[in-house]
Amino acid sequence: MQKADIVEHHSHAVLRTISTSLPFPSVIKLHRYISLRHTSIELSRKNLLRRDGNKCQYCSNSAPPLTIDHVIPKSRGGLDTWDNLVCACVKCNNKKGNRTPKEAGMNLLTIPKKPHYIVYLKSLHSVVETLWRPYLFMD
Repeated sequence: MQKADIVEHHSHAVLRTISTSLPFPSVIKLHRYISLRHTSIELSRKNLLRRDGNKCQYCSNSAPPLTIDHVIPKSRGGLDTWDNLVCACVKCNNKKGNRTPKEAGMNLLTIPKKPHYIVYLKSLHSVVETLWRPYLFMD
C-alpha cells in the first residue's frame, strides 16, 4: 500500500535498495492526512530575539547586547507574554525606563505578537531549499 507520492525530488541523488532505485524525495504528498499536535512556541529570550530579527524594536539597532523590554512595565501590571515583550538595545531600554513607549515618546517598529507556528518553523532554517519554497508560502 502506497502511503505517499513524490512531488519534488533531487535530480542528483537516488535511494537504492537491493532490487530498485528511486529518486531522492525533497517534497512528498501523503495519501492520508496525519494530524500533528502543534506545540506552542516557547516564550524565551532566544525566540524573542528570533521573532524581532535580532534588532531593537525602538531604533532598529542590531549591535549587541540586546535586552528584553516590557512594553507595559512589570511594576504597572505588565506580564511576561509575547504581546508585552520586545527586544531593545541597552540605550533605548534605559531611556524608556519604567514608562510606556507613549510616555517615553518612543514608537515601536512592530507591534509585538506571538509568531505563527509556520513562520517560526521557517525561521529555524537559515537556508530554504528552492524546491520547498512554493510549499512553504514563500513564493
